[in-house]
Amino acid sequence: MTVTLTLPARSGKSESYTMGAPLALPVSGTMKFNRIAYAAAHVVSDPLADNDPFLTPAIDWDRTISFREHLWDLGLGVAEAMDTAQRGMGLGWAEAQELISRALAAARSRDNALIACGAGTDHLQPGPDVTLDHILRAYEEQVGFVEGEGGRIILMASRALAQAAKGPDDYVRIYDRVLSQVREPVIIHWLGEMFDPALEGYWGAADHDEAMNTCLEVLAAHAAKIDGIKISLLSKDKEIAMRRRLPQGVRMYTGDDFNYPDLIAGDEHGYSDALLGIFDAIAPAASAALAALGNDDRQRFHNILAPTIALSRHIFAAPTRFYKTGVVFIAYLNGLQDHFTMVGGQEGARSTLHLAELFRLADKAGILLDPERAAQRMQRVLAVRGLA
Repeated sequence: MTVTLTLPARSGKSESYTMGAPLALPVSGTMKFNRIAYAAAHVVSDPLADNDPFLTPAIDWDRTISFREHLWDLGLGVAEAMDTAQRGMGLGWAEAQELISRALAAARSRDNALIACGAGTDHLQPGPDVTLDHILRAYEEQVGFVEGEGGRIILMASRALAQAAKGPDDYVRIYDRVLSQVREPVIIHWLGEMFDPALEGYWGAADHDEAMNTCLEVLAAHAAKIDGIKISLLSKDKEIAMRRRLPQGVRMYTGDDFNYPDLIAGDEHGYSDALLGIFDAIAPAASAALAALGNDDRQRFHNILAPTIALSRHIFAAPTRFYKTGVVFIAYLNGLQDHFTMVGGQEGARSTLHLAELFRLADKAGILLDPERAAQRMQRVLAVRGLA
């Protein structure tokens, strides 16, 4: 069945668009991967809650956990309470605690459900009076909570530390203290300023190469306590350079939503595992591609993922921090939630033209699994935005 709809164009006019056929992708099954792959999962809001959307998040817990079940069904791990879940960008620590508790409980009810949870300092408001001791105690509180719930840690970058640190030595001090206390190896998350401007200059240097040296110093000193590092700098070359310098046994988890296929496939010197926000949006394609790679079918791996790159680069286009809007929009188009309402009103963070182009690119990537449903939902959103 051919599906055609009208979409706005950059010319200021509308144009007819005919959708293509979706890829034949899995919805569940037993997948054999030779890479570790986490999808940073989003939260589903409750559109009927009696709350102030810009002040108080309201979470639809059933649909939020159901989405995590969807990821596990596809063989992907869940990176919980991360920036994709609007952590520190609409989702506070109180809500993050409940999210972590609920997700870990759901994981325990399944066999081999992979999950790791973000622990940071986002309940500590940055300011001139915040000291390194305050930051250390904030990290200890969140790490203690996640470990108390039986979870493994993704050690998130700290806005408070980025503001309070006087130089690289302060980062080394904080990470030394935290890593000396964790029970199990953690994933360290270096989130670049393109995702969160408040993290500019992390590791004590504006230059990423200098910052990398400090980070590697921490990794080398605590390799036994570190499973891996996820870097989100949107630079293939920087990730590869760092990957080749990692201590023995420390993994690189790519957070590069622009170049993930090549980084996961790897080269003669190694490869990256994955911890990606885009895997939330393209989970069936990611699962099928990783299964192909696990079967040593690199051509199919690239054939599946190559069309998703343009989509991902559009979703993560500057200002990159608004990428969550595109991720949730795809979940809505694919019927994984029944509305396009987000925590903090973030459904309004991208323009109508942006969403229209996202729709085209998602269709060309073959990830809109039911074209008729996706077209109907696209038309509803356009109608709300004045294009009935």
